[in-house]
Amino acid sequence: METKNIVLVGVGGQGTILAAKLLTTGLMEAGFDVKMSEIHGMSQRGGSVSSLVRYGDHVQSPVIEIGSADIVVAFEKMEGLRSLEYLKPSGKMIVNDTEIFPLSVIIGAATYPQNILEEIKSKVNVRVMNATKIAEEMGNSKVMNVILLGSIIKSMGLTDIDWDKIIAENIKPQFKEINIKALHAGMKAV
Repeated sequence: METKNIVLVGVGGQGTILAAKLLTTGLMEAGFDVKMSEIHGMSQRGGSVSSLVRYGDHVQSPVIEIGSADIVVAFEKMEGLRSLEYLKPSGKMIVNDTEIFPLSVIIGAATYPQNILEEIKSKVNVRVMNATKIAEEMGNSKVMNVILLGSIIKSMGLTDIDWDKIIAENIKPQFKEINIKALHAGMKAV
């Protein structure tokens, strides 16, 4: 199998890394060779976070080069805009329609860009979803990351892996049920 490249981008605290770790665990259990790398840019303070996941028969490096991602999943829309260059021409993007203002915007030193979704839509094949709203409607905004994980699983054709088992084995027992529901909500949303 040809190596597939997945880029997850978000803001510190959104659960981007947990989603990538769950994805990696499931892919490894399915028998794929998997490499994952993370970039934390002041993530504890709401800075950019990205996780790169590569899987296939034999993966040599965790690095995803510019223009080679099969899918980019943005947990926050400005992070999606910043990550457009990773996507290959035939790739697809999933963007969570939510805004998290960086410190520079909060203190008035910068403004949050307008029309981000329109700009993304004009450049790439994108599916916009509001995973944050879906999570809030489920009663726990923190499962937004697992909703987006579900969208990756569906978009990449990975539904034959036992993701319920992966969630059950890697999430605290008291949060297992809502995360399994979130995963299926994400698969359904795309």
